[in-house]
Amino acid sequence: MSDRRLLYASAFVRALATAYVGVLAGLHLAANGLGDAALGGVVSAGLGGAALAAGAVTLGGDRLGRRRSLVSLSLLGALGGAGFALAASPAALALAALAGMVNGMGRDRGAALILEQAALPATTDDAGRTSAFALYNVAQDTGGALGALFAGLPAILRHAGAGPLAASRTAIFVYAALALVPVLLYTRLSPAVEAPERAVRLRLGRESRGRVTRLAALFAIDSIGGGFLTSALVALFFHERFGVGEAELALLFTGTRLLNAVSHIGAAWLARRIGLVNTMVFTHLPSSLLLATVTIAPSFPVAAALFLLREGLVEMDVPTRQSYVVAVVAPDERTLASGITHIVRMAGWAVAPAAAGLLAASEDLGAPLLAGAGLKIAYDLLLYVAFRRVRPPEESSRMRP
Repeated sequence: MSDRRLLYASAFVRALATAYVGVLAGLHLAANGLGDAALGGVVSAGLGGAALAAGAVTLGGDRLGRRRSLVSLSLLGALGGAGFALAASPAALALAALAGMVNGMGRDRGAALILEQAALPATTDDAGRTSAFALYNVAQDTGGALGALFAGLPAILRHAGAGPLAASRTAIFVYAALALVPVLLYTRLSPAVEAPERAVRLRLGRESRGRVTRLAALFAIDSIGGGFLTSALVALFFHERFGVGEAELALLFTGTRLLNAVSHIGAAWLARRIGLVNTMVFTHLPSSLLLATVTIAPSFPVAAALFLLREGLVEMDVPTRQSYVVAVVAPDERTLASGITHIVRMAGWAVAPAAAGLLAASEDLGAPLLAGAGLKIAYDLLLYVAFRRVRPPEESSRMRP
């Protein structure tokens, strides 16, 4: 199997595990007796662990070796997942989430992406780069769809006679097992995925530094908005507002991941016609407006339909954003640029859920959704103003006479 296919396969499995635990994490914490504020704190701890891991691989992943780093991340995720299943107190759950990088967002945005996305552009040319990232994200969202579907496991176990907490713990142990699977794939990668010696650098050039700094600042706004919209909190919103259980939530989140997967292909097609920045902004902005309407929906079917419409648009900026970041810096700056922008995003995701939990506790679970939507709208407008004239190589060549 080629390195690119191995990377696609690892992305698929990792996303499956992440989506699975993203739906179940909030319900597992509730089964352990945690309230909204404590739940937000534990989710933040898991995302904080992911941010720390992202920092480590940004500074040392190429030096240690990309394959070795990826294997280490998978092993930590499996061990942390097992601890998350066994822990009972808020402190123990937070520690396990931190060590295992348990991602309550439900979307695979962990440290492994930094290394994988730095390597992926070398497998294609500028014209094919966005399509390569689109297929990478299709693999992720297809895995995410299956992971969300498998999140109905606790309901099956309870139907078979297991108690609520026992069913939840068993389901989390399954997550830990899934987290181990990428190890088998990473060990089959060839040395070609490793960074060349000249690419191991810790400073960006002057032009790249300015671009990455501005992108990181904007991504911070977007990620804080996204941190108000974790799968764990969205699942709880639907559960508390409309009384739906794991089975209905599993079907809903399966549908969202399938729509995300299809949208990535559409994003690559659209980017070839209107450009990467335009695709990022003009698909992301309406998705945020749709999310705001979910909070005032009168029934679960209406809310679910609006949420699905939103999910058909919201991820179109992901492959285009990833392609754009590595396109506007030099090839030997890709790991650092990818790492910096990921760390900023993950830090925002880590901080926001705790604030979302407090906001939900003082208001209602619709308030974090509105706050997140507002921040994302601000990000879209600022991104367009700042980068509409900064074109990647393939767009600059089309503009030449």
